Amino acid sequence: MRTDLFDFDLPQENIALRPVSPRDAAKMLCVHGSGGMTDRTVLDLPDILEPGDVLVFNDTRVIPAQLTGRRGNATIGATLHKRIDLRRWQAFVRNAKRLKIGDTVDFGESVEAIAEERLADGSFIFAFAGEEPVELLLERAGTMPLPPYIASKRDVDEKDADDYQTRFAREKGAVAAPTAALHFTDHLMARLDAQGIGHEMLTLHVGAGTFMPIKADDTDAHQMHSEWGRIEADVAQRLNAVRTNGKRVIAVGTTVLRLLESATSADGIIQAYEGDTDIFITPGYSFRAVDGLMTNFHLPKSTLFMLVSALMTREVMLDAYAHAIEGGYRFYSYGDSSLLLPATAKF
Repeated sequence: MRTDLFDFDLPQENIALRPVSPRDAAKMLCVHGSGGMTDRTVLDLPDILEPGDVLVFNDTRVIPAQLTGRRGNATIGATLHKRIDLRRWQAFVRNAKRLKIGDTVDFGESVEAIAEERLADGSFIFAFAGEEPVELLLERAGTMPLPPYIASKRDVDEKDADDYQTRFAREKGAVAAPTAALHFTDHLMARLDAQGIGHEMLTLHVGAGTFMPIKADDTDAHQMHSEWGRIEADVAQRLNAVRTNGKRVIAVGTTVLRLLESATSADGIIQAYEGDTDIFITPGYSFRAVDGLMTNFHLPKSTLFMLVSALMTREVMLDAYAHAIEGGYRFYSYGDSSLLLPATAKF
């Protein structure tokens, strides 16, 4: 499938550099599979979903995985991408041509790492020196790894340490936030509970690969990044019961959707799961685990825009994004939301 089929023009002024406050005041575009659209807000969610429906959240917590260090006279930037083991991480590197296998990079604050291996995609595997847990080293030397479309326009600051975490963040390991859940507040969760709308948790440690553009002209030539996730057996059992009872499983974010689909058998049964997933969802995919998706607005020609196009059709999503741009919706990680319900759903 041609990558340029998923392209669209996005004005720079539609890219959000800060979240709205309160978080649940964000706009939310409700999109029906037939192409119908309604402009709402996130706070309207309890009035749109039905009692017995269940929202599924990702409880991963973003770590300060952006590092800047020195190798001799060269400045080396590293964005940790994926844990290999207790002391080794895969990382995307800026100024990589100044880094060789065996070099030690000094990231300051008594944090050093050896470049052990260069992978085929140009990333490196770093082995961190010492015995302290790497998470503690990152707390000293790292900064919040904001997406490049934000970091290129302003500096990371202390406010981002809170803004770029969801209220569900618990399991440390992500280097990007599951941003669909950034809109949820205690007030909104209380309203959902009062309406009989349930929620469940899973974990998927989002990697920096989520922001990598597709460089291939055809989707068949794209190598999808891999991320680690876990679904507990009791969570899978409860989600299966929701669908058996005729209610809906709504994924809050593409990370949740990808993990649920990875864990679901051909007969539509969600299984317990622990391990990596590199599932790449494009139009033509048959969804097995979810009945809807709440998600922010994604980049042109991205794997995530392809995913939502698979759920709703490319034509519907291109129309929805054109409506959102015209209506002043704010895009990307700190932006507004959408609720995508396939044609069999209603709102």
